[in-house]
Amino acid sequence: MNFIPELEQVINQLERGTVVTKFFLRKRPEKRTLSIRRETRQIIWHRWKWWYVPRSLCEGAVDVREIKLVRPGKSSKDFDRWPEDSKRHDAGKCLVIFYGSEFRLRTLSLAALSEKESDLWIRGLNFLCTDTAKIPYPLQLNMWLRKEFYAMANHRGNITLKEMKSFLPRVNCKMSTNKLRDMFQSVDTRKSGEVGFDDFSALFHDQLVHDRSIFDEYFAEKYSNDRNLISTREFESFLKTEQKEVVVDVCTVIREYLQDPLRDVQLPELTVPEFLDYLYSKQNEIWDSRNSHVSQDMTRPISHYWIASSHNTYLTGDQFSSESSVEAYTRCLLQGCRCVELDLWDGNDGIPFIFHGHTLTTKIKFVDVLKAIKEYAFAASDFPVILSLEDHCTLPQQRKMAQKFQEIFGDMLVTQSLDKNETQLPSPEQLKRRIILKHKKLPENGTIEEVPAKLPDEVSKEMDLSNTIRNGVMYLKDDTGLEWIPHFFVLTGTRLLYTEMTSDDDIGDDASVIADDDDPHDASNSKKKTNEEELHFSEKWFHGRLKGGRNAANELIQQYAPHLGEGCFLVRESENFVGDFTISFWRSGRTHHAHIHSKYEWGQVKYYLVDSLTFDSLYSLITHYRSNPIKGLEFHVKLGEPVPQPMSHEGKPWFHTNLDRNGAEELLRKVPIDGAYLVRAISHNDARFAISFRFQKAIKHCVIKEEGRLFMIGANKFESLTDLISHYEKYPFYKKVRLTQAVNEDYVQSVGVNFDEDVYTHTDYLDTNMLCSEGNNLRVRAIYEYRARRTDELSFMKDDIISNVIKEDKDWWRGTLLTQTDAFGTPGALVQGWFPANYVHELEPEECPDDDEEQTPLGSLQKGSVEMTLGAYVEINKNSSGDGMPFVIKIYTDGTGSGTGSTPCIILGLKSEPDAKEWCEAIRETAQSASDRENKNKRIERMNRIAKELSSLIVYCCSVNKFNMDRVRSKGRVFYEMYSFPETAAEKQMLGLDRPFFMCHHQVQLSRVYPKGQRLDSSNYNPVPLWNAGCQMVALNYQTPDKPMQLNQGKFRQNGGCGYILRPDFMFKTSEEELALSASSEPIIVSLTILGARHLSKSGRGIVSPFVEVEIIGNTSESRKTKTISDNGLNPFWNESFEFEVHFPELAMIRFVVQDEDVFGDPNFIGQASYPVPCVREGYRSVPLQNGYSEELELSSLLVHYSVKRPPNFV
Repeated sequence: MNFIPELEQVINQLERGTVVTKFFLRKRPEKRTLSIRRETRQIIWHRWKWWYVPRSLCEGAVDVREIKLVRPGKSSKDFDRWPEDSKRHDAGKCLVIFYGSEFRLRTLSLAALSEKESDLWIRGLNFLCTDTAKIPYPLQLNMWLRKEFYAMANHRGNITLKEMKSFLPRVNCKMSTNKLRDMFQSVDTRKSGEVGFDDFSALFHDQLVHDRSIFDEYFAEKYSNDRNLISTREFESFLKTEQKEVVVDVCTVIREYLQDPLRDVQLPELTVPEFLDYLYSKQNEIWDSRNSHVSQDMTRPISHYWIASSHNTYLTGDQFSSESSVEAYTRCLLQGCRCVELDLWDGNDGIPFIFHGHTLTTKIKFVDVLKAIKEYAFAASDFPVILSLEDHCTLPQQRKMAQKFQEIFGDMLVTQSLDKNETQLPSPEQLKRRIILKHKKLPENGTIEEVPAKLPDEVSKEMDLSNTIRNGVMYLKDDTGLEWIPHFFVLTGTRLLYTEMTSDDDIGDDASVIADDDDPHDASNSKKKTNEEELHFSEKWFHGRLKGGRNAANELIQQYAPHLGEGCFLVRESENFVGDFTISFWRSGRTHHAHIHSKYEWGQVKYYLVDSLTFDSLYSLITHYRSNPIKGLEFHVKLGEPVPQPMSHEGKPWFHTNLDRNGAEELLRKVPIDGAYLVRAISHNDARFAISFRFQKAIKHCVIKEEGRLFMIGANKFESLTDLISHYEKYPFYKKVRLTQAVNEDYVQSVGVNFDEDVYTHTDYLDTNMLCSEGNNLRVRAIYEYRARRTDELSFMKDDIISNVIKEDKDWWRGTLLTQTDAFGTPGALVQGWFPANYVHELEPEECPDDDEEQTPLGSLQKGSVEMTLGAYVEINKNSSGDGMPFVIKIYTDGTGSGTGSTPCIILGLKSEPDAKEWCEAIRETAQSASDRENKNKRIERMNRIAKELSSLIVYCCSVNKFNMDRVRSKGRVFYEMYSFPETAAEKQMLGLDRPFFMCHHQVQLSRVYPKGQRLDSSNYNPVPLWNAGCQMVALNYQTPDKPMQLNQGKFRQNGGCGYILRPDFMFKTSEEELALSASSEPIIVSLTILGARHLSKSGRGIVSPFVEVEIIGNTSESRKTKTISDNGLNPFWNESFEFEVHFPELAMIRFVVQDEDVFGDPNFIGQASYPVPCVREGYRSVPLQNGYSEELELSSLLVHYSVKRPPNFV
């Protein structure tokens, strides 16, 4: 095992073992000693004692090759079973190991003594799982032999003839005792009656498993001069001639296969046993490994692909009484499934359950399923996941569903078309890491939002204050309920919105004055106000909304007063008065606080300490009092030096006071994580701080610029370093990478050293304009295609949008482009570069609105709103409380009034009765219109049983009730609609005379087929004919280990197991007639010889008597089978040949099944392997066998010879 140094230390520590608490399902948790047995790749445990316990006395073991997932935390039934014991262990110290070779995995639930030990186990096991999957056959065989040997060995570490005799039936080898004794004695050179592992291994290799008959018959004469060794040149000749492989470096192939330091010579050779082992090894598998990566065009519409799909994904067994499990979703997604089903029923707490309704299957929580899908949706594949919703919920719970979908999935969820002008489904590449909902949708003209549809310019008019229903000043009471505060209100068709105003001085009763576009003071004063506010906002003395308020100001003043002296000060936002400020300053040994008032004069805000002296801005006020004293009853004081901002970044794990550039790079080399970062103090062109971070094998440095008290990255400004870091931990900092892991010495020591020498360091600081910026909204659209001529230029297509544009030069501009593939080969990356200005058209702001920001008439000034969509009751009253407000309007959104005892949602004050009546009537009419629209929408909802909130989330997979061919022919194919068929209906319609129609139909629209309801045992139907008819989603029960599911797993292994397979070109003929004619293609001829097998095993007693069945399943099906070999599962030999005619090889599957013939002549399943015909290699090949769940059987394999004869014009 070639571990890197850090992981070698981790594995060494795990080999020594750690004490853990092991949780059981049927008994209370107990302490165990857990360790790794390196030579067998196993986790073993034994009872914990304070004295030494031999590792041979292990209580249990788990093979690393069977581990599917190592998950931090307590997410297992073992922890749930013992809640009180579980509470004693922090989640950070716990882990759950999911393992097994069936659909339903077993769990090993552990609590370590510390988070560090838990992290060691997680890291160590994740590495071992990856490494174990890649080890060559000789090491696999050695590991297996050691496991068997350790299970038999006595306390001296040896075995006797007795143990050897019991071993043979376990490996399905039948031999007389006399013959076995002779073999045993031949290796027992000391005549002690016992042998160690080396002698046991030699006996197994030399006298049990290896049979030279295959070598002598097929290879000895051509590829071995002395019939004992195969030279490098002979092995190269074998690969070229028989295997049709072009190998550049044969020596390397042999060395990597043997992985024996003693055999690492210039021209390595293979012995006959080693050559035979190679033939049976996974390195020589019939599967063409080029298909183990995404190798197909993923830019075509998703309707052009077969999509791995699951039925009743939540079930772990039958459809009637089995357990529903969240882990079933995890299992399917990790197997590459891209369409999972959610069977939704009303829950008691208002949130749906998932289970098989009207049966005894158990229930699981809807939210738990969504969280699992979010975590594992893209663990095995980046391509989109489709959630097929089988919805039985009432409308209120559908609304809850819609809310949870958006809350949990966030930006992953597709909620609108990628392109408003699209005429076909988007591609898997475009939908990478996105989640699509499949559900019915309300009629296009059925929702409030859709009737009447508003044109863009109509929407913009509504957003203009002059085009809203009514706007003006009304009053709201302050938090104390004592004072009426003026607010500016805007009434739209659905909401009453408002924003704060500071004072009502000089505000007339006529609200139209405020919105009068002809007032010459309005625009100029607004502009001046904005500029003045920017001045004070960046000043060092301005502390904004100071956390801790008055007490924090006292502490800061007292901290700095000894150094800054008399008059040192700060200004902060008032805690009690919105829009006002407080100045805190040092005078005569104590802190004083003064209220800076604000009021409106002629539509402009004025600031003052005393009424007689007002200022246009807070900045002007402070500037004045730094030159002129503040006069109080007992003192006169000028404002002196500003008190610095609180150093909230000091003490943060990411901040380093005394760390230079080299030290930062040394630390970051030890943390090979994109987004690992630290902040350090520097002295660079007047800058005080820099961020050092990792990005794609590079370490970069970025200066944090400062503007007064503000910290700047690009165009973004922050009031503190802490705010800056918090922001970029949530949002992309550089290209698409967030700041993910704070780095310091403590963190590096906790995770161990993983020094990364292969990392590039930038010699200069990054231009902050290259970082993700929210402030630069200048965008351009390409009017011509352009291909970069230099590495720092952008390449783009016509109509591409370039954002964050900086006009560095008259002819050349710089900006950011979201590409399909960046310079590092990362899909969907943000790339910055130069481009010619005359190739683009500059977009106006209204051409590129910010989709994430809700459009309202008040924009960011909005402070609150009252919804009108649910109906509202409005009443006007004279105010008798004597608080100076003569009239009040009360709004009740529950549709009731004051007579019912309800509480109004808002009370508005007005000074004029006519104004009050006009506002009341306007609100009443608006509420009635909204109620009418809402009632209409509810009627449509009830009729369709679909909530509009859920309907609005359905974009590309809009389910249509029942397939009607005449409707499709007359209406045309609507790309975003799809149909679902039970298997019986699908077979009747898709596989009959209408097959060419469906082939055309599936070029545009998606279809999903699911098992008929009578399959209560969760059995599956044959998916191949439906795939061949072009059906994209052939949904199967993933939990069932039957032949259809095995074919499904074999088919979707291709294209990197990503869950999407591009259908063959002939399926996209332009007419039904052409598709019908294409059925007459010339077949290929497949020749297959079944030579032998190794390590066949079965459950139960007895020796295997195997035979092999081979089946070609495609446009037609044909099968052949070998004779039965009696009592030999270790190394049977058949040497039988077959020939198959295969039409449409692009659609065909080849399936190998090994059966055991029992004493009654009945077949019993041993193992299988299924492959798409285009994905297999010619030559002498191994066929690794899998169990019914398509999990590999340890060492079990067939040896076959496979060849293909193609027609002359075959492509």
